Amino acid sequence: MSDAMNARASNFSGPDSPTWELYSKCVHCGLCLNHCPTYRVLGVEMDSPRGRIRQVLDVDQGTLTIGKEFVTHIDRCLDCRACESVCPSGVHYGAIVERARTQIEQHYRRPLATRLLRNFFYGSVLKDAKKLARVARILRFTQTAGLQSAARKLGLTKLLGIGELDALSPTIDREFFEREIGQVFPADAPKRGTVAFHAGCIQRVAFAELDRATIRLLQRNGIEVHVPAGQGCCGALHAHAGRRDDARELARKNIGAIFDMPHSPNFDAIITNAAGCGSTMKEYDDLLEHDAEFRERATEWKRKMRDVSEYLAEIGLRPPNSKIPGRVAYQDACHLLHGQRISVQPRELLRAAGAELVELDHADQCCGSAGTYNITETELSMQLLDRKMRDVSAAAPDLIVTGNVGCQLQLSAGIARAKKQGRRDDIPVLHIVEVLERCYSADAESKHAAPAS
Repeated sequence: MSDAMNARASNFSGPDSPTWELYSKCVHCGLCLNHCPTYRVLGVEMDSPRGRIRQVLDVDQGTLTIGKEFVTHIDRCLDCRACESVCPSGVHYGAIVERARTQIEQHYRRPLATRLLRNFFYGSVLKDAKKLARVARILRFTQTAGLQSAARKLGLTKLLGIGELDALSPTIDREFFEREIGQVFPADAPKRGTVAFHAGCIQRVAFAELDRATIRLLQRNGIEVHVPAGQGCCGALHAHAGRRDDARELARKNIGAIFDMPHSPNFDAIITNAAGCGSTMKEYDDLLEHDAEFRERATEWKRKMRDVSEYLAEIGLRPPNSKIPGRVAYQDACHLLHGQRISVQPRELLRAAGAELVELDHADQCCGSAGTYNITETELSMQLLDRKMRDVSAAAPDLIVTGNVGCQLQLSAGIARAKKQGRRDDIPVLHIVEVLERCYSADAESKHAAPAS
């Protein structure tokens, strides 16, 4: 470390600080600029990976405070990690920005309303499955009782400035993914493997059928599926928001739920169907590197963690009974492509199911969802989404497929926006699991997604 680094005290503190070893790898070459969504839209150096790393260095040198300007530029980052895929120096940018956000969480006082909402969402609801279910039931009541629809018709959502957020909200399920927790689902003969399934948190109340379809798809490919009791939120949203202690707590809970199961089998893999969840769960070893009790278990967890498309590509998809019709565009989820380096596998699976794949221009560019980004940075998120919709229009697919529920919601909102403006007809947006599972025969439906007796 240079003498200049020691000239002033760092404005970072504690174990979760962006370190010299992390950010000094950046040689400021600028190859990341054209791949950074916020830089492409805003054209501002401080909203590029290179510019943000420079600000991190300045804070560490004590020449920049953790103030409003620094927070604004760090908050604007999608944490999509596209810069990592093109960086010739191997900069682990995601680790830098997430640690910078942890420092913001510890040293910067956000407005009161923001603090209250963050503490309620991250510190309470997402950490407790029962609280999440209660909140989800309230939201479902507003949807089924017509309150949400009435607010839209009366223009209240626009008046309150939440029209875009309202369009992005998921429909809460009638039956949550709860009865499946703690169950075992038998494989179709012949059995080819045994996995543990991580069901997520939001998925359990708004995408329960996707979780059930994931189980059926694995069953139909000869996999016995365990859904361990005691599992919870993966901690990805917490890590991205700078709440790494919360993320650690959730990581320990998930590791214990799966590795400490009574009569636990030696699972071939731990499966998720959410790209953002998988990316963070594959980095539990980083979160828990200083935890003597969980460090080795986190490394073992990382070794077994798989996205469902990654795992199915490894074992080979059994031939489905029907083919995927029409032209299919696959939109890469950022944390699948850039965080986990998974790109070829989903496309191989779609081709194996007979899809005619058409590539989107800039398929590697973020759609603007990015976890809670479309809620916290809605205007910029919508600009990114409009760019994505232009690429969709140019490719003219019959179906859009992705590997993350957040992307699915965002892209569906983009199609609805385009349709409302008279620019195009409906295009379905589906998760890859939904598409593949539909290709298997429906006559086996009664014996699938039912636990072993």
